[in-house]
Amino acid sequence: MQIEHLLTIGGSRLNKQMLINLVNYLIINTIIFLIGVSGLVLNRKNILIILMSIELMLLAVNLNFVIFSVFLDDILGQFFALFVLTVAAAESAIGLAILVVYYRARGTIAVERVQTMRG
Repeated sequence: MQIEHLLTIGGSRLNKQMLINLVNYLIINTIIFLIGVSGLVLNRKNILIILMSIELMLLAVNLNFVIFSVFLDDILGQFFALFVLTVAAAESAIGLAILVVYYRARGTIAVERVQTMRG
């Protein structure tokens, strides 16, 4: 039947329980990603919440890489997730450093006033 064809990926046969677990993990990752997107869309005033929302979105993407890596029995997704984690850590460190310097110079980190950083 058709479900038998769907359960064969890469020449290995999968059981229905593994497919259900994959769907559950993808649902959780989708919820985490949507929380991050909603933090970006709904909150435009606090820069720290914007940075945390970006980190949540990167976390959901990393979890997708790891889950599909395990599901497909390929380690490449885990390597890519590790690379994304290092980039996210650098992004957080640089972003927070810029915020500290900006706060010392201006006394506020309001997003509306970031336009004064030009020049």
